Amino acid sequence: MTQSQPADLREQVSSTPRRPAQIIRSDAEAIEVAQRLAEDFAREAAWRDRERRLPWEELERFSESGLWAISVPKAHGGAGVSYVTLSEVIATISAADSSLGQLPQNHFGVLSNLGLTGSEAQKRRYYAKVLQGYRFGNAFSEARSQYVTTFQTQIRFDGDSAVLDGEKAYCTGALFAHIVPVAGVDEEGRPHIAFVPRDAAGLTVIDSWDGFGQRITASGQVRIEGVRVPASEVIPAWKAYDQPTADGPISQIIQAAVDTGIARGAFAETLRVARQARPWVDSGLQHGWQDPLGQALIGELAWRLQAAEAILQRAAEAVDRAVAEPGEEHVAEASVVVGQAKVLSTEISLEASSRLLELGGTRSVSASQGLDRFWRNARTHTLHDPVRWKYHLVGNQLLNGVKPQRHSWN
Repeated sequence: MTQSQPADLREQVSSTPRRPAQIIRSDAEAIEVAQRLAEDFAREAAWRDRERRLPWEELERFSESGLWAISVPKAHGGAGVSYVTLSEVIATISAADSSLGQLPQNHFGVLSNLGLTGSEAQKRRYYAKVLQGYRFGNAFSEARSQYVTTFQTQIRFDGDSAVLDGEKAYCTGALFAHIVPVAGVDEEGRPHIAFVPRDAAGLTVIDSWDGFGQRITASGQVRIEGVRVPASEVIPAWKAYDQPTADGPISQIIQAAVDTGIARGAFAETLRVARQARPWVDSGLQHGWQDPLGQALIGELAWRLQAAEAILQRAAEAVDRAVAEPGEEHVAEASVVVGQAKVLSTEISLEASSRLLELGGTRSVSASQGLDRFWRNARTHTLHDPVRWKYHLVGNQLLNGVKPQRHSWN
């Protein structure tokens, strides 16, 4: 931990959970737990955002609830929920606080890659840890590489060990993690993921995130200087894309679920502030909620949100098919439908969060209400990967039969 970080953060750093997590057994239980937590998380969401107060306590409750383990397969003691359920859980939490909703994003992505490329021994080891309450962060993206899919971080195998060196950016969740999965390329340029304990020598997590949205995701930097781990704690991540798998659509549908959740939260607030707004002078009405123009805007938001939710569910069903029966057709279908979900969730999250302020009137921009956080969060999170390329992905497949490239952003 760097000297710039507060003492309380240094005290929080640990490579083991505070308490054992609960075990969730079913899809229905996962939804119920998420709804209960979301109701609580929503209460101080505006204050956490305004003060940039990192959600240590909320995150402990989130992972201790068992929700971070719901994708662990039934064969390994988990609930093995569908991606329909997982997407709904993420959207539910994100409607309350989208920073909290984003934090397990890479955690679930790593679990997917582990299932696809890990050995049986590695699966037993890390699934068991996740069931106990261990959180994965991420040290994947790099600010200096040419493409988001390329890495300069090196991994060198040295007998029974692996040594990593590099620097990472946008490391959402790493500050809060018990284990930081680090992506590095070998001599042949193939990416691997090393499971690095949060307190490992040579691993430095820097809380440098200063984005105007998603303020409490701590999506800062990670420095990796001669970090050494046993080779048995490294998985060949590249194999997930050497053949058709659902790994990319899984990563992307979690993104769409976060944005759909932001739209839900913004729409709920829109209904509240629109009922309280004053009528416009030219309307001759007594109450703002009687305004037919406002009613029309809300009606449009409602159907757009319902469309986004419907395509999110359809996309999740396509992901479930690609998981159950991986192959070129099912994986391509999942990428395309998830791409559609990305488009709709991006558009409705931005529109709903903007209309919220418009229909609330001037009083809605008061910093004390914190309503601007919905737009700031939507604008920030939807920049994760350019949605304009989702239009291209969908159109190119429909028009020319070109299947999407296989990587974590498709």
